[in-house]
Amino acid sequence: MSSKDKEKISVPSELTSGYGQTQAETLAVERKQEELFIGIPKEITLQEKRVALVPSGVATLTSHGHRVLIETQAGKHSNFSDHAYSESGGEIAYSAKEVYQKARIILKAAPPTLEEIEMMQPGTILISPLQLPIITADYLFRLKHKRIIALAMEYLQDEQGSFPIVRIMSEMAGISAVQTAAELLSTTRGGPGVLLGGVSGVPSAKVVILGGGVVAEFATRAALGMGAEVRIFDDNIHKLMRLQNSVGRQLYTSAINPHYLRRELVTAEVAIGAIHAEHGRAPIVVNEDMVRAMRPGSVIIDVSIDQGGCFATSELTSLDNPTFSKYDVIHYCVPNLASRVGRTASIAVSNIIVPLLLRAGGARSFEHFILHRPGLRHGVYTFKGCLTNQYLGKRFDMRSTDIDLLMTSGM
Repeated sequence: MSSKDKEKISVPSELTSGYGQTQAETLAVERKQEELFIGIPKEITLQEKRVALVPSGVATLTSHGHRVLIETQAGKHSNFSDHAYSESGGEIAYSAKEVYQKARIILKAAPPTLEEIEMMQPGTILISPLQLPIITADYLFRLKHKRIIALAMEYLQDEQGSFPIVRIMSEMAGISAVQTAAELLSTTRGGPGVLLGGVSGVPSAKVVILGGGVVAEFATRAALGMGAEVRIFDDNIHKLMRLQNSVGRQLYTSAINPHYLRRELVTAEVAIGAIHAEHGRAPIVVNEDMVRAMRPGSVIIDVSIDQGGCFATSELTSLDNPTFSKYDVIHYCVPNLASRVGRTASIAVSNIIVPLLLRAGGARSFEHFILHRPGLRHGVYTFKGCLTNQYLGKRFDMRSTDIDLLMTSGM
């Protein structure tokens, strides 16, 4: 045998038998998408008039193969009938217990009560507001015990990093705050009898607005439209610049300097708190001494009350008893201010929630969907038995765990 033959390597025939032959075609197998089962219970707390999904939103979800279970009369206060929901493909339940025990995703326009949490199935996904003044350690413990995945509506972010539900609610809150202040200044509501816009020969009322965000923008538009004088305070100069550009006119704006703020408050008829905190509690920027120095009969509208309020004298109120007086100053501290216009507010929330749920329905699971959505993770405050909100952990002396670590370690 020649040296050339010795260098040849024998290759098994099974490795070369298919070479050059036509292969069988393989088709992509479509991954099964998750069918969502969504529950809408009737709101029973805080005189809530909103509903998280309206019939048009239900029709969109059911047309994509999802199930929606609505407790009877859930849309009554927003003027949506059971008939409208059933015609849109929704299923009507005749008890809250049925909704909580059947549906995996619960949508609420107000935080659930402890009794409602007890009715939920372990592992339920809860999407509702997180109103800090009414949250207790027991509330969080119950959510953790039931391994609820709880998302706070007001902390959900979109791809641009903004807060869509906060924005749309803020637009309504800004307009409603000025309308409410105008009513409270009248003598029929216990006020000093001041017309917000004034008339010829009579000066306009002065409105001080704390914050330069969306609430402040729409409150400014409403107040200026009524003819009031407006003063705006915010430590973020870029927000003040944006607000002026948006309104389209020169405005009195200032950083939150205690000297300037006090000077404007003592001569103001209305003060509106509109400071939104991205994490945890809103900062208190008006102390008791400033409130004490305000005019008797003047009005405080604390829109920030759902995050604790930005006035030291603010206390949570409800739509049934919306006001109280302290230092002769009328305080209006209703957390669900948009509930005054329940139908409009419900449609606005539904318009944001429905596309979110449709995208979630296209994922392998809702947990997998959250994993790939940083904006949604930003809103998660309990996840499968763990508290994931650092502020709540510090406030109630409870251990909190970063949601990113939980999800990447468990999925």
